[in-house]
Amino acid sequence: MGRSLVSALRGVVSILLYAINTVVTCLPLFAVALIRLLLPVKPVQTLCRRLLTRIASGWIAVNNLNQRLLCDIRWDVQGLDNLDAKGWYMVVANHQSWVDILVLQNLFHRRIPFLKFFLKKELFWFPLLGQAWWALDFPFMKRYSRKFLRKHPHLIGKDLEITRRACEKFRSIPVSVMNFVEGTRFTHEKHAHQRSPYTHLLRTKAGGLAFAMAAMGDKFQHVVDVTIAYPQGMASFWDFVCGRIKEIKVRVKTLPVGSEMMGDYLQDPQFKRDFQKWLNRLWAEKDLEMSRLLAVGGAP
Repeated sequence: MGRSLVSALRGVVSILLYAINTVVTCLPLFAVALIRLLLPVKPVQTLCRRLLTRIASGWIAVNNLNQRLLCDIRWDVQGLDNLDAKGWYMVVANHQSWVDILVLQNLFHRRIPFLKFFLKKELFWFPLLGQAWWALDFPFMKRYSRKFLRKHPHLIGKDLEITRRACEKFRSIPVSVMNFVEGTRFTHEKHAHQRSPYTHLLRTKAGGLAFAMAAMGDKFQHVVDVTIAYPQGMASFWDFVCGRIKEIKVRVKTLPVGSEMMGDYLQDPQFKRDFQKWLNRLWAEKDLEMSRLLAVGGAP
């Protein structure tokens, strides 16, 4: 039996295990979500959110076991010390593939609180997972182009208002809010179209991050900056489940929440400029880190 057939069979088995785990997890998840929906009383809501988080954490634990059994990945990870599973964190990372989410969930499981992602609105209709993300209070964002906003100015700031409302739900129990500040997955076509100043990264979109920091800055203990690199080249989900991704490198930096991260992004032009400068400096450092991670035996 050829290696390609073996890896394909491995991928099929892995996907089946992910699917079974998801279906089994969604049954109690949706039951608790229904109770929360029918009993809008704050103590009940808080209890349900804690139960939903525990159920989702169990789902991640089984997924991680799946990866250990079938993926055969060599992990090169630094910076996971001094994290607190009972704290509040803002997590930012570069974004190349759906695999990034599995990587983050694997590394941070039980090291920091459950990760909540900002998702595109269309993903609500993804079977089972979309509804599970809704039950877990993942914020669904509608992205508007600048051209569209010029024609519909009343929608300016709408996505930031959604961010604010989502963050209000995050204040009741410890949470890690995840933000892919590039706004989309990296491709060479997008990189060229943007004329990105970075070698390995896209341009940042600072608004959502700034608004989340303003809404929860008194809760966030640190910003966790994550750099993910795939030395063999950008990883597809199929390559990941087939065990073809042999090495993943991750560097984690824990940053204090400083005054330059807190302010009114919509109404204070000076703060907006300062925040963008801070984030662009962070991304320039990340780009250099990516170059170092990919320099030895890595893909350009």
